[in-house]
Amino acid sequence: MNTPRLDAAIAAMPKVELHMHLEGALEPELLFALAARNGVDIGYATEAELRGAYAFTDLQSFLDLYYAGLRVLRTERDFHEMTLAYLRRARQDNVVHAEVFVSPQAHTRRGIPFEAMFEGIAAALDEGARELGMTAGLILGFQRHLPEEDAFATLRAAERVGDRILGFGMGGAELGNPPSNFTRVFAAARAAGHRVVCHAGEEGPPAYVAEAVDLLKVDRVDHGVRSIEDPALVRRLAESGVPLTVCPLSNVALRVYDRMEDHPLALLLRAGVKVTVNSDDPPYFGGYMTANFLAVRAALALSGAEIRQLAANAVEASFVDAARRAALRAELAAFWDGRALA
Repeated sequence: MNTPRLDAAIAAMPKVELHMHLEGALEPELLFALAARNGVDIGYATEAELRGAYAFTDLQSFLDLYYAGLRVLRTERDFHEMTLAYLRRARQDNVVHAEVFVSPQAHTRRGIPFEAMFEGIAAALDEGARELGMTAGLILGFQRHLPEEDAFATLRAAERVGDRILGFGMGGAELGNPPSNFTRVFAAARAAGHRVVCHAGEEGPPAYVAEAVDLLKVDRVDHGVRSIEDPALVRRLAESGVPLTVCPLSNVALRVYDRMEDHPLALLLRAGVKVTVNSDDPPYFGGYMTANFLAVRAALALSGAEIRQLAANAVEASFVDAARRAALRAELAAFWDGRALA
């Protein structure tokens, strides 16, 4: 398939997104609107000025701006509008299923009731299903810079809505906060029947990926790109089938890699690792799902068959029931079958 046809196919193909933070989907326009409604000074005079601050040197420089921005979220209505705005934008990229993160501790520690946060998001996910014809689910993320007991408090709060979430994850600044600090809460989440994921191997070393797999017993690793530095770990991931939810534009924006051409996604994929493509925090990092696919296609010379494999990997890695997985498989097959993939 020639490049223009492949790029057109990438834009049109049905996509599954598995790694996207709702608070990181606040476009400047909505962020300013919520700030005005709630009387929050975000420290920037205009949307253009805010966008101009999206020049990050590392993960922490992003997190500083990210945490400042989420202060505009105060009410159930705010969380509803944020979530529905993301779903509508993702659907423009032909996302047909999305599994999204929210960080309850970032809100409850500000005095926002857990129920206001959750019910606003859940209602938007339901509305998105009706309006957009897509499915979506919520993963509650622990914050790794806080004590494990704080994560347990989130787990206890979630017991009231346990059957309405997909599972639990963990994000935040990796360095100095290894997965091994959270073995007890992840064990408790698994014992309660939840799926679990963990950010590891973004700014943290490959050993953090191994800890997430061996100690937290995760179903997926979020990011995981630095696994490439440990050939034995790459072989383990390929043999075990543990998926990686990779966010290419994010990795370059946060200087995990200086150029997309340096990104290990293709190497991991060709080594048999179940790699997927995702957007992370799209307004901050320069693109939603289609932009991420196009960026790696161009920089890493991915073939049509490899693009299809990345999309199929996401279907297989998703936390959906058997009927929905079969429907997603069929939709992807119907799109690609008959297309020349070379």
